[in-house]
Amino acid sequence: MTFDLETIRAQFPSLSIIDGESPRIYFDNPGGTQVSQMVVDRMSDCLIQSNANIQGYFRTSQMVDGIIEGAHEAMADLLNAQSGDEIVFGQNMTTLTLHISRSIGRCFKPGDEIILSCMDHDANVAPWLLLARDLGLEVRWMPFNTETFEFDLDKLDALLTDRTKLVCVAGASNLTGTINDIKAISARAHDAGAWTYIDAVQSVPHVSTDVQDLGCDFLVCSAYKFFGPHQGMLWGRRELLEMLEPYKVRPASEKIPACFETGTQNHEGMAGTTAAVDYFAWIGESMAARYQEQNSHFEGRRKYVHAAMDCLFAYERDIAAHLINGLQQLPGVRIQGITAADAMDRRVPTVSFTVDGVASDSIARALAAQNIFVWSGHYYAIEVAKSLGIYDSGAVRIGPVHYNSVAEIDQLLNALDSILRRANVA
Repeated sequence: MTFDLETIRAQFPSLSIIDGESPRIYFDNPGGTQVSQMVVDRMSDCLIQSNANIQGYFRTSQMVDGIIEGAHEAMADLLNAQSGDEIVFGQNMTTLTLHISRSIGRCFKPGDEIILSCMDHDANVAPWLLLARDLGLEVRWMPFNTETFEFDLDKLDALLTDRTKLVCVAGASNLTGTINDIKAISARAHDAGAWTYIDAVQSVPHVSTDVQDLGCDFLVCSAYKFFGPHQGMLWGRRELLEMLEPYKVRPASEKIPACFETGTQNHEGMAGTTAAVDYFAWIGESMAARYQEQNSHFEGRRKYVHAAMDCLFAYERDIAAHLINGLQQLPGVRIQGITAADAMDRRVPTVSFTVDGVASDSIARALAAQNIFVWSGHYYAIEVAKSLGIYDSGAVRIGPVHYNSVAEIDQLLNALDSILRRANVA
C-alpha cells in the first residue's frame, strides 16, 4: 500500500468532528497536533491497568516500569539515539530546557560566550539569557537573512571564538518554516570547542531525525507536536549527560536518565508517546515501502519509523507547495518564508503570511468563524518577528500536516480570498 490519506485520517477521531454543519479543519498543528486512536487507547490503558508509582514489587508498579522503559526506547528509535538511557522525559521542551540549562551552566565561567539564534522560539532563547545573566556570560546573536529566510553560516564562523561554549539553534523555525542545517552548524561549533543545543520541536514532526548523523550534543522535542500527548523529551549525548550534575532530590537515582527526570513522571504521557512512535512505524511498514530501502541501515521499528518520516515529508512537501502557490495568487499576501518551488526540501509545511493593512488576528478570527483553525501573532518567536518587522502586527500561520488534504487547503484558500476581498485588499 502507498500513502493512503483516507486510511490515515481514519486513525484520528477528532478529524471527524463536525460543529453544527461545519467540519473542523485543523491547520493549527505547529501549536499542537491531533492524536490517533492508538495514543488515546494506550493512555487510557495505562491509567486503568497500571496506574501506580514506580519500582514496587506489585503488578501495577512493574507494569509502569515497563511503560517507562518502553517510552525511552521508542524515543531512541525516533531520534536514532544509541540508547534509551540518552532520553530524558519532562513536562515539555521549555521546562526541560530551563531545567537542564542549570546543569549545563555549571560547566561555564564568567566571560564565556553562548551563541543564540534570531530564528528561534523563545524557549531556546530565554533560558540561556537567564543563564547568561546569572553567570556573567556573553551572548552573541546569529542573524538570518530576512530575504532568503535562511542562515548564512559565514556569519556563524565570524561569531565563534575560543570562548564560545554553546550554540543554540532550532531544527526548524516555528514562524518561517525554514529547516536549518544542524549538521553543518554542529560541525562548526565543535571545531570551535563548543556544544550545540537543538530545539527540534518543529522539525521532528516533519523530518527524519538522526542525532548521531547530525552530530549535535543536545536535542529537545515535544510529543504533542508529533501526534502524541503533552510531553517533552530531551536527548543528550551520553558522555555529557553523565558528566553534568543534575538538579534533583536526594533519594533520586544517580544514573541517567532518571537523575534528570525530577519527581513522578507523566506515565500515561509516556505510554502515549510510545504509541505516537508506533503510529509512525505502522505507516512506515504499511505505506512507505519505497522508503524502506533508503533506511535499511536501521533495523526493526527504527527502520519503519524513519521510512515513515521520509514518506510523510514527501507528502507534506507537496501540500506545502500547493498552499504557497495558492497564497501567492491572493491580493496583498506576503509569505514570511521560503517560497521557491525548488526549495521546498528546505522548509517544513508551516507557512506564515502577512497582509498589508489587514490585522493578522482579524484574519485568524474570520477563518475560525468558518471552523478553519489557524494561529496569529508571533508564536513566541520573538527574535524572528522582530527581525522581520512584524513583532507588533504578527502573522497568520497555517500549519498543514500529513493528515490534511488538498481539498482542505483549497477550502482555506477560498475562505481567505473572500476575507481579503471584504477587507478591500487590492
